[in-house]
Amino acid sequence: MSDTLDTVRLDREIHRTTAPNGVTVLSERVPTVRSAAVGVWVRTASAHELRPKMGVSHLLEHMVFKGTERRTAQEIALSLESRGGSLDAYTSRDSTAYHARVLDTDLSRALDVITDMIRRPVLRDSDLSLERQVVLEEISTVEDTPDDEVFDLMYETMWPTHPYGFQILGTKETVSALSADDLKHLHTRAYFPGNCIIAAGGNLTHDDLLKEVERQGWFDGDGKTAAPLTPPVPPVPPAVRGVTKAVEKDTAQTHIVFATDTIPYADRRKYGMLVVSNIFGGGMSSRLFQRVREELGLAYAIYSFTSFYRATGMAGVYVGTQPARAEKAAEAIRGEFARMAREGLRGEALEDAKQQTLGQLMLSLESPTARMYRLASTAVYGEQYRSLDEVLKTVEALTEDDIAALAAEFFAPERQTVVSLGPNGGKS
Repeated sequence: MSDTLDTVRLDREIHRTTAPNGVTVLSERVPTVRSAAVGVWVRTASAHELRPKMGVSHLLEHMVFKGTERRTAQEIALSLESRGGSLDAYTSRDSTAYHARVLDTDLSRALDVITDMIRRPVLRDSDLSLERQVVLEEISTVEDTPDDEVFDLMYETMWPTHPYGFQILGTKETVSALSADDLKHLHTRAYFPGNCIIAAGGNLTHDDLLKEVERQGWFDGDGKTAAPLTPPVPPVPPAVRGVTKAVEKDTAQTHIVFATDTIPYADRRKYGMLVVSNIFGGGMSSRLFQRVREELGLAYAIYSFTSFYRATGMAGVYVGTQPARAEKAAEAIRGEFARMAREGLRGEALEDAKQQTLGQLMLSLESPTARMYRLASTAVYGEQYRSLDEVLKTVEALTEDDIAALAAEFFAPERQTVVSLGPNGGKS
């Protein structure tokens, strides 16, 4: 089998292997730790769903933990926890991931458990009736957490007809209507090797990882036979920009999100977006925090955010404030948007923002799990691998003109869609 694998050394301790059947394996060796992180990413998630099946990817993610042909749900739970490790999963818009953090000596055990869950779940009706209730409770939790719910409302407002605007958890109506056959159909068309990425980081070698991956059957098949094809993400229409939507809810605070569509994950301008977002609302020293919280006392929680996906991105601001002060807070935020769009970042302000971003990028890679995530993301989002040094140089090379162009395009107040959630629709 090794003769048919295409292995490339991406960096000093980083390798990528592609098998004939399409599965991609990435690893980074970190010899200074005694642990390892390993995960499998399925390139199918909420962005691939039809509206009536909204939430099916997330429900399947839950259901594979309920038992396999070899393990009960309890045996899955004990398999790694009994060794001091952890096992988890999540569903995003572009992928569904299953990952573990274990002692380096338990790497093969972790991959065995994850493979078992992904390739051989039983998906019983009896388990579905129970787990459906768990997911419905999860949806209720979001409804009881307005600072989460307002983001779901924003996605729906910006992409009302596209799966990027769907709720990842689904709705109570769609989840209640999903059947075991729906889960089995999704599993058949999405959970096959050619649609998966395996990534690992920690005290391991790429050759040993490949041997374990092969032992688990991930290299079986040549990819030439007709494999199930997951539908591509539908073309993303232009996001709805510059509208205001107020949703009434009996809450103690008014929760407001300003947001606009930006750029995909693989776009190199994302590093410039991170720099601008950091100085705009990335911490206690940011402009929004200093203006809205420290100077005006209008909010406790205020921050900027960036999210990058395979086909698009989002950037914006969240604030939670007293209903009577909501309009003042929104006015102050619009003022900062206008200032950023007009002035950009210059001189010392730009250098400080770049240094903050450089520090965050370096600190974010301190754990094997973080390194695993970074490798997987390059494959999930179709990004060319860049070493940390290359990324840092990209940030350091950002000019005032680069930042001014991003600020003028994406921070213009008239471009922002605004969604508020609270008493009287968020109006004071």
